[in-house]
Amino acid sequence: SDMSNAPNAAVGQQDFIKGWPNQKLLTRPELREGMTKSHLAAIELTHSCLNYGTLEDGTYMTGHPVFLNALAEFLEKQYGRPVDPKTLMSTGGASMGIDIAARVHSAHGDIAVCEAPTYYLAHQMFQERGLQLREVPIQEDGMDIDALEKLVVELGGKVKIVYTVAVHHNPTGVTLSNAKRERLMALARKHDFVVIADEAYQLLNFKPSGVVPLFYHDDPADPRCISVSTFSKLIGPGIKVGWVQAHPSRIKPMADIGFINSGNNPVIFSSVALAEFIKSGGLTEHINFVANDLSRKCELLCSELRKVGLEPYQPGGGYFVWVKSKGKTTGRSGKGMALHPPDAFEGYMRLCFAWLDDEQIVAGVKVLAE
Repeated sequence: SDMSNAPNAAVGQQDFIKGWPNQKLLTRPELREGMTKSHLAAIELTHSCLNYGTLEDGTYMTGHPVFLNALAEFLEKQYGRPVDPKTLMSTGGASMGIDIAARVHSAHGDIAVCEAPTYYLAHQMFQERGLQLREVPIQEDGMDIDALEKLVVELGGKVKIVYTVAVHHNPTGVTLSNAKRERLMALARKHDFVVIADEAYQLLNFKPSGVVPLFYHDDPADPRCISVSTFSKLIGPGIKVGWVQAHPSRIKPMADIGFINSGNNPVIFSSVALAEFIKSGGLTEHINFVANDLSRKCELLCSELRKVGLEPYQPGGGYFVWVKSKGKTTGRSGKGMALHPPDAFEGYMRLCFAWLDDEQIVAGVKVLAE
């Protein structure tokens, strides 16, 4: 369908649709060297990382301790906050985290609330779970919490999941403010719902975002938040290693589902293969390189759009620029990124600056001027 992950661009247009990294980011000698060393280090641990677990550690349902400990230490430095490995679970990317969180923290027929517009592929995961979908607008400082409160009260306890792309929102680029984060988690406690925070771009910043994961706004005495993240936009989507950060009481049911009970954690080896890259500082260096590269491209795209009379929202990180069209369009239209009606944002364009090189970005915007 046209809401697939990556349809082709229109003939004669540059491809602003694909939310993919440019191949130059994937073929850096420094990345290849760091990944090679890291994979070789994992080969030294095959007695455990090619198995379901060890006698000493037990089974690795939430992930391999070598990876979880390396990740916890890395995230502590990134966030400037404590990270207990017991609050982490390795996943096959962010999509697995979202899918499983929705599966275990809701039941068929419950209601999930999303932002309008949102990352439309999340709609499919929630619908497959048998959830009914509702939505609330998004504002300059994130989800409209007044509208959410009104809706939750109106639906009288049927809302069990609230899904937010909390930082460098896909598609709009906005970040949920700290004041709204506090209000959102207070509402979750009051009205008994779980918040799934899609934080795929948490660590991809062009300037300080001023926010930490929504997990840090949760109350350990009544935990309601599942922060979902991934290496897909930091290393590359083929790596398919991500994590969730949540209170252990919220992680346990996610690790207890049949899929993991039977198959164990799906990324035991592939996560351990990243551990040395994380610990060595190679990942931090690579993230800085990627952020600098994408920051330049984002700046270029926004300045080219302004030259042709458009008014883009310039994000502080992530992969996308959101801009209202003035007639001519390119990239992915906002059609289908909302539910009621699906074409509410048809007049907007979501333009990815990660996939194209500088010359292609310049050429791609020229189409809008003609």
